[in-house]
Amino acid sequence: MENLLKETNFKNFGEKKTGKVRDVYIQKDRIILISTDRHSSFDRIIAHISHKGQVLNQISAFWFEKTKDIIPNHVIEVPDPNATVAKKCKPLPIEIVPRGYITGVTGTSLWTHYQEGQRDFGNFVLPDGMKKNQKLDKPVLTFTTKSDVHDRQVTPKEILAEGLVEEKVWNKVAEKSMELFARGQEIAAKSGLILVDTKYEFGIGEAGELILIDEIHTPDSSRYWQIATYDERMTADKEPEFFDKEFLRLWFKENCDPYKDAVLPPAPAELVEELSRRYIQIFEQITGAHFEVPALDTDIAERIKNNLKKYYVA
Repeated sequence: MENLLKETNFKNFGEKKTGKVRDVYIQKDRIILISTDRHSSFDRIIAHISHKGQVLNQISAFWFEKTKDIIPNHVIEVPDPNATVAKKCKPLPIEIVPRGYITGVTGTSLWTHYQEGQRDFGNFVLPDGMKKNQKLDKPVLTFTTKSDVHDRQVTPKEILAEGLVEEKVWNKVAEKSMELFARGQEIAAKSGLILVDTKYEFGIGEAGELILIDEIHTPDSSRYWQIATYDERMTADKEPEFFDKEFLRLWFKENCDPYKDAVLPPAPAELVEELSRRYIQIFEQITGAHFEVPALDTDIAERIKNNLKKYYVA
């Protein structure tokens, strides 16, 4: 039996919405988030990676527990390695991206904009002469809107001018984001890791309180580098040693047109196994815990169903 959770189709957990990686079941006052082993890139599923869903769910659970003194989060319970039961709330229409280093290669990255000559980013200004992957004097916050069509970068001034978030709420979002990032960097450093950047999502609860939602400090939402080799590699003008899942994406780019081909070739088994191993390795380094691999004969969907019995709805 393949030890994979590709999808779920539970009939008793409420209305189902399918995300790229998670299946979400919506109930009256809560949601059930089930992390699958789907691996998304090029706006489609390119592979299924054993244990990935469990890794992401359990790393988030670890970090939610480590930061709950800073801000309440949406977790009600984690009744299964792949499932989180969460409070329902109204999500804010922005994502907050704290950054401790100037890096990245995408069109939205700090380094890309810096290379193009930008120095003033609305709520912070960077000096001339910086190198890629250099540590910033102090962490900064950048922001994007959340949209089904196209996310766009926005400044705090634009967020308030467009009425995306009320000023009082906004001030708290910025403050708590900085506190969460500082806590994340502190704990990661004890595990030999640099938390380079990440993203946070917030929501408003029933009583009007600000709540941390979605996921936190996972290897899919965050960039991690190894502390031990950072200085040496910077001196040698090499890229930092990082958690790398890009190799699978590159294989697809080299072997097909992943944006246009109707059917993609299957991912090579050895690359899929290597990526699974890397997810487990980063889980163990971040949490300091041993990763409990489910037995090969485990029906993961059936296990989740049994562990969530008390959340059945008619």
